Amino acid sequence: MELKGKTAIVTGGARGIGRGIAVALAHQGVAVAVADLYTPTLGTGGYTLSTEADVQETVEILTSQGAKAIGVQVDVTQADQIEAMVTSVSQKLGPIDILCNNAGVVHFHAMAEMTEADWDAIMDVNLKGVFLYCRAVLPDMMERRQGRIINTSSVAGKTGSSGPAAYAASKSAVIGFTQSLALEMAPYDITVNAVCPGILGTSMWLDHIIEKRSQDLDDDREAALQRFVADRIPLGRPQTPEDIGQAVVCLAQADNVTGISLNVAGGLVMH
Repeated sequence: MELKGKTAIVTGGARGIGRGIAVALAHQGVAVAVADLYTPTLGTGGYTLSTEADVQETVEILTSQGAKAIGVQVDVTQADQIEAMVTSVSQKLGPIDILCNNAGVVHFHAMAEMTEADWDAIMDVNLKGVFLYCRAVLPDMMERRQGRIINTSSVAGKTGSSGPAAYAASKSAVIGFTQSLALEMAPYDITVNAVCPGILGTSMWLDHIIEKRSQDLDDDREAALQRFVADRIPLGRPQTPEDIGQAVVCLAQADNVTGISLNVAGGLVMH
């Protein structure tokens, strides 16, 4: 699909992977709606979420490279907010051609100690949010017989590890959802794929996942991240938001690729 002149929604688009996706799409001439919570409160994992200032900064980056871009406040767990947002974005930027379901939260906790509220929070954002957004954009995509849906899963959705069981379960479910929806949407020429990031120096990693490891090693977070990467990734370097954005652009352009879950992990996971 030719991307120039198309319109995309990127959830969790204010920073990190979401910003990387938004910038990559904008570079291709895509108008981008940057969707986020606009809240400085702590997420379920205890790290700080994106603020309105983060959203505005991303919008300014996109517009500075000549792209149309707007910021939109939305909670991906609330169907009414999503429906209203899709309508608003369609009116301001044009029909939605590309949906990037990127918003997500993580929580590392021993399963025996995890609360039901923590479990529900992860599933609501990481899985229910994907469903609600897809449901909101699909009728118009189906009518126009065109569209790209790209869901952010994780390598954690392909191989388990101790601690993030709920997160891994949610991301594995995203892969299954992606495959099933790809089959359902194929007759309408709508492709549905997922990207599976590896290890990145984003807030989710530095402020939460790596934090405990840095304390255990008596190291700073950046050094701990580099050691973590060196121990695990064959290519020997962490992934970046730009890496994920590049993968999303490839999937958005591809006309004959659907139902895949693309690892962007430097060889960390190879299936």
